[in-house]
Amino acid sequence: MSDNERDKTSVPEPESGGSSNLSEPASGASSRDIDFIKEKVKERPINKRKLLKRTMITASMAVIFGLIACFTFLVLEPVFSNWLYPEEEPAPVQLQEEAENEEMLPEDMVLETETEEEKESAPIASTVVQKVDMSVSDYQKLYSNLYKLAQDGAKSMVTVTGVVSDVDWLNNTYENKGQTAGLIVADNGKELMILTEKEIVEQAEKVHVTFCDNTQATATVKQSDPTTGLAVICVSLSDISDETKEAIKAAKLGSSNSGSGLLATPVIALGRPMGTANSVAYGIITSMDTVLNLTDGNYHLLTTDIYGSTNGSGVIINLNGQVLGIISQRNNSSDAKNLISALGISDLKNNIEKLSNGQPMATLGIYGTDVPAEIQESQGVPAGAYITGIVMDSPAMVAGIQSGDVIVKMGTEEITSFKEYKEEMMTLLPDSQITLTVMRQVQDEYQEMTLDVILETLK
Repeated sequence: MSDNERDKTSVPEPESGGSSNLSEPASGASSRDIDFIKEKVKERPINKRKLLKRTMITASMAVIFGLIACFTFLVLEPVFSNWLYPEEEPAPVQLQEEAENEEMLPEDMVLETETEEEKESAPIASTVVQKVDMSVSDYQKLYSNLYKLAQDGAKSMVTVTGVVSDVDWLNNTYENKGQTAGLIVADNGKELMILTEKEIVEQAEKVHVTFCDNTQATATVKQSDPTTGLAVICVSLSDISDETKEAIKAAKLGSSNSGSGLLATPVIALGRPMGTANSVAYGIITSMDTVLNLTDGNYHLLTTDIYGSTNGSGVIINLNGQVLGIISQRNNSSDAKNLISALGISDLKNNIEKLSNGQPMATLGIYGTDVPAEIQESQGVPAGAYITGIVMDSPAMVAGIQSGDVIVKMGTEEITSFKEYKEEMMTLLPDSQITLTVMRQVQDEYQEMTLDVILETLK
């Protein structure tokens, strides 16, 4: 018999009466199992310091990640935008060539030679000047045609409004507005360039432009010129409707050079010559010999017989619609304050181009003039930019330039007149260094000197 069979036979069958004895140990074990299952498991206590530390680390990492993402977006967004949607750079502003006034040349004044037979058969002129009678309707027609010219020229004019916030005595905020005229001078493909007075727009918080069709647009200051008191503001072409673009046009520039025969030329004053918007006046140029000696440049002042406002602004144009000058009343003499005068457009062309391209004006800080040919021959003064004065604390004074010196070369460019000096200055930028060659009188002769000058921003 195997051990398993032996074990089975040795275990007696439980009797019916003894079942209670055998069930007691089993009931006790079950009770102990139930007691163990009912035991409460306590959660691990929260470490608040550790939780705060983890929260701070998570928040810091989120901030750092956000900053890195923002920086990456700011750096790479323009790169990808230019790559996917390339934009054309605005074209540099270059004003059109001046249209000289037509003059009769000496050879045009010579009459053709007549034969003896033609002389004999030709009738003798008995009347040199023919009297012309003009009726009221003729005058009406004349001024009507002049006004049509003015309306065409007005397409290039705008009203510029500078808005400045101020506070009254009761601490109430109000807007102070100043207005002046503006001239559309160029279009670089993205912006419209408008020449106006610096005083109105330089300190303004907001600048508005009103076009000839009474539509408005917001403008920003491109650059200003403290010497002439002019500034160029720009209006985005995307802010101008197609209808307005059709209604306006850039101005045509004429010539105000001394040899262009402007004396007694009929002109029209546009803009705000009477101090109010869209005012018009007619007259003639009475003088163009006045020269304003300003810092680093000379400017011709055109005077007219037009009686206007001392606060007038705008332009004067000829009967071909060409701009001859920018109205500037601050340079009038004390006995002619109300007569309209203007800075000649020929002297301003380089200034306007530089301002329209957003370039700051550089200064050397001198006053000067040309050396006449007779002075060159009689006194031996070399041709160049003759210096008549030095601005205090200017780069010229720091470099040791003196009154009476003659600038004959700037860098590698020969200078034979003060006009050439001004034109060369317009090509330079502030903080640039240039070598000047000057002739200085030492006893009875002129000696050559070279000076290094660092230009500054015109203030």
